Parts: sequence; structure tokens; C-alpha cells
Amino acid sequence: MPDKSTTSEPPASKSTGAKSPAVTPNAAESSTAPEKSGPARKIYQIVKYGDPILEKPSKSITKFDAELEELAEDMFATMYSAQGIGLAAPQIGKSIRIAVVDVTGGKNPEAKIVLVNPEIIHGEGEKREEEGCLSIPGFRGYVVRPQFVTVKAQDVKGQEFEIRGEDLLARAFCHEIDHLNGILFLTHLSMLKRDLIRRKIKKLKKQGEW
Repeated sequence: MPDKSTTSEPPASKSTGAKSPAVTPNAAESSTAPEKSGPARKIYQIVKYGDPILEKPSKSITKFDAELEELAEDMFATMYSAQGIGLAAPQIGKSIRIAVVDVTGGKNPEAKIVLVNPEIIHGEGEKREEEGCLSIPGFRGYVVRPQFVTVKAQDVKGQEFEIRGEDLLARAFCHEIDHLNGILFLTHLSMLKRDLIRRKIKKLKKQGEW
């Protein structure tokens, strides 16, 4: 999910593996990637719309090891490099159920959230906001999402936790979990808007620009 928001101030998390960030309006609008520390991370190429992996459900993760932890950190680095606030494994060519979210765009280290095998167990309210996707660059559309969601997931150690998101954080959770289920934000747009975007992408492909 691209790094662009209206306003969002997520509530405190009940997670055992991550904390929900407290951000001010526009805090997720970062124009530069955060400073990196520690070992150099792998930056993956983002898979674009048209690749079949984006539209098929991902497999559950059963092995929790150092390799998974490394993958999560590489996903954060890839997401920051692309100026995003959320990234799911299918977007880097891996059909497994892991996603990372940071609605502060790297400004708050405590805002980093890893979701392994996540599922939304509760949603309430309704909010219509503009949304985009790192796998569909340059295109946006208004999508209705729950204003509040509760997600059940595991962390990279395999520990289960629940986390509640509001506004932008809730939207990011829904967007990334959709990715893990093989659903793109285009699915939530009107047929007219969806077909218009698809035609434009088809034209870009013919021009060798996609």
C-alpha cells in the first residue's frame, strides 16, 4: 500500500509481537526512506499487476525461524524503499501469508507490525477513502473499508496476538490481508473505474512501460 494518507491516529495495540503506532495527521506521508541500521537488507522488486501470484491465495506459514525474521526485515526495507506503508509477500513474488505494515513510513520504529497468517476477526464502522497499491503504481481509487478492525495473527516467533486498527491502520490491515487472499484493491472499485484502469495498464504494457 503506497505511503499516502488523509488522517489517522491508531489506538494502542494489545499485541504481544508489535505495538500499534500513535501518529499525527499526515505522519504517514514520508518522502524519503528511513535511515537504515544494522546489516544491509535485500530490496526486492515489487511484482506488478498482471502477475498471477497477485490473484491467488497464499499458503499459511508453519515454519518460524531466522529465515522468516530476515524476510520480514527485508520486506520492511523493500516497503520503505518504495515509499509504502504496507507490503504483502505476494508483492515480492512469495505466495506465503506474511505482511508488514508501518503507517508512519519508517518514522517511528515502534510502529513496525509483522502479521503472519493474519485474519480479520472483527470489523465495525465504514469509511471511504482513496487507496492505491505498490503493485499497481500510478493508479488510485476510492475504497470503502471498515473504520475499525481487529486482526488475529502470529509474529515471526509464532506467538499469537490480536491487534486493533483504526482509520489508516485498519485500511492498511485490510489491504494487505486482501493481498494474502489474492484480492487487489481494484476488486473494490466500480466496474467502470476498474475497467478504465485495466485498459490503461494494457496500453502501458504495449508501450513497454509496465
